[in-house]
Amino acid sequence: MPTADIDHATKLLPKFSTIQPQTIVDDLHKLLAQNRSEIDALLAIEGELDWDGFVAPFEDIGDRLNRFWSPIGHLHGVADSEALRDAYTEAVQMLTEYATELAQSDRLFAAFKSLHESPDFDSLKPGQKKVIDNAMRDFRLGGIELDDAKRQRFRELNAELAQLTTSFSENVLDASQAWNKNIDDPAELAGLPESTLGLIRQNAKHRDQSGYTLTLDYPCYGPVMAYCDNHELRREMYEAYVTRASDKGPYAGRYDNSKNIDRILALRGELARLVGFSDYAEYSLATKMAPSSAAVFEFLEDLAQRSAGAARRDYDQLTAFASTELGFNSVEPWDIAYCTEKLRQHTFAFSAEELRPYFPVTRVIEGLFKTVTRLFAITVEPVQGVDCWHPDVRVYAIRDDTGGLRGIFYLDLYTREQKRGGAWMDECIVRRSRGNSVQAPVAYLTCNFTPPVGGNDSLLTHDEVLTLFHEFGHGLHHMLTLVDFAPVSGINGVPWDGVELPSQFLENWVWERQALDVIGGHFETGESIPDELFAAMCAAKNFQAGLQMVRQLEFALFDFRIHSGDPASKSVQAILDEVREQVSVIKTPSYNRFQHGFSHIFAGGYAAGYYSYKWAEVLAADAFSRFEAEGVFNPDTGKSFRECILERGGSEDLMVLFERFRGRGPHIEPLLKQAGLST
Repeated sequence: MPTADIDHATKLLPKFSTIQPQTIVDDLHKLLAQNRSEIDALLAIEGELDWDGFVAPFEDIGDRLNRFWSPIGHLHGVADSEALRDAYTEAVQMLTEYATELAQSDRLFAAFKSLHESPDFDSLKPGQKKVIDNAMRDFRLGGIELDDAKRQRFRELNAELAQLTTSFSENVLDASQAWNKNIDDPAELAGLPESTLGLIRQNAKHRDQSGYTLTLDYPCYGPVMAYCDNHELRREMYEAYVTRASDKGPYAGRYDNSKNIDRILALRGELARLVGFSDYAEYSLATKMAPSSAAVFEFLEDLAQRSAGAARRDYDQLTAFASTELGFNSVEPWDIAYCTEKLRQHTFAFSAEELRPYFPVTRVIEGLFKTVTRLFAITVEPVQGVDCWHPDVRVYAIRDDTGGLRGIFYLDLYTREQKRGGAWMDECIVRRSRGNSVQAPVAYLTCNFTPPVGGNDSLLTHDEVLTLFHEFGHGLHHMLTLVDFAPVSGINGVPWDGVELPSQFLENWVWERQALDVIGGHFETGESIPDELFAAMCAAKNFQAGLQMVRQLEFALFDFRIHSGDPASKSVQAILDEVREQVSVIKTPSYNRFQHGFSHIFAGGYAAGYYSYKWAEVLAADAFSRFEAEGVFNPDTGKSFRECILERGGSEDLMVLFERFRGRGPHIEPLLKQAGLST
């Protein structure tokens, strides 16, 4: 394999070991001053502006800032420390002020407007037009039409929101890590699988404790809820988990996000109204596929109606089983996962833990790479000698069928202290072209899986394998792009309610026998998943699908409702209670403070956009239905998806791209069929 392109690309990779929290703010201050000076010089150019003379060098300036800040923002999520947190918080304020300053620059707006109105605009490439069109839209969203007093207020709102969302995220992390419980008597942990026992023994050892240490990290919390026979322990952990960063629970008030939530919603509403929108939901939709708030509510409520009957049947089946077979007088929220797992085993003679031995992490990663090779005619190879933030991190390169470098990614799989929960893909470097040089895109792929125990290979659950494929789908969207203009390259410029299309789409192969025989193999023998276990797994795929659907709809409706209308007209808790009354069939304790840890909408990019998961799921299921018809490893179909979706980024309207791939607009029936909810 050629190495010159790798050598060139790795020179641009961050040097994580050299990042010093104490110098971040000073370095950023100098860089922003340099940026401002260079932008002023660009705006001083006399004569008619064009792409090469203005937009391309303006992109250079933005790319330099992105490459400086990306590793710092990433470290804040995966290797937090008090010193880094302080520097990060101050730097975010500086970046927010800078971004707002550009968005409200009359001179910059005039420059892009002249490009938009130029006779040469129609001769530009589609991606270039999209960059300029998006810039014109974003100037309006950034307050360019406001008078000086309102512009100042807009800047103040953005600055405070940046601080509040950072505080929200840090509170969730701190609250999650504050709680732990040490247990010496293994009888209290009866029912837990050996994989979890090994993890919590390792937790204790790392803390210089005896016995077993439980934490709220999901690889510990999830199995306790699903398998532990100790009803009181499940109750205790449930209460600790659902009251994180709130006014309730074992750390009530200590990391409380209550004021953050109310203030974030108030400021978002004010910001939206300031630039002419009725509320933050409408403001959010300005950059999404959904045409209106009414369309979003109609979509979610239609799914809720289609799912309601199945959800009630699921719950009735669960409670009846718990009563007759398990002796439960009532099923409490901390019993749901436990009883569900018992019912799954009773109904299908299948436990999710039975699959874990077939998913050793090394085999899974190799299988993932082989799967995308067959689908998209790419290869994945390791890259050595790259400076990383933790010894567990691995680095890989992606090549296409000509041997050309398409992208590089960091893979950080395991949960640990000072790393926020969840799984995500983020940009490190964005693909762009300058002259004859192409800057290869680089991604961070981050998960929080059960770490290796006792020097053995980590054994993943099937859900963790799904998560890995999901995040890799995002990564492919970022890395396989052939768009040369950073603002619409990869996931940039893709509407938020469509960005989940590639990730949810790739999950489908984790249910396909042809793929599973490559992805999985017993950690001791290498044997494939036995036919009877595979059959049971598939039979159980849509087990309790109605309950799963309404749970996601609860989150989406709650998110969209609190961002619609006047956020001060009703308490957040009251709105959540109303949504639960509308769609949920499981009663929730009054102390449950789910919203206080809902980082997706209060500290991430999903504000008034959590519906995106279901919106994009329609697209993903319908896209996969073409593979079902033509062959799940049909190379021509894979090439079509790569060329129509993955390579085009945000350079064209996503619905146009989808219709180009599918030959028509999206249908909802494939999603209902996948979820077992079709009539």
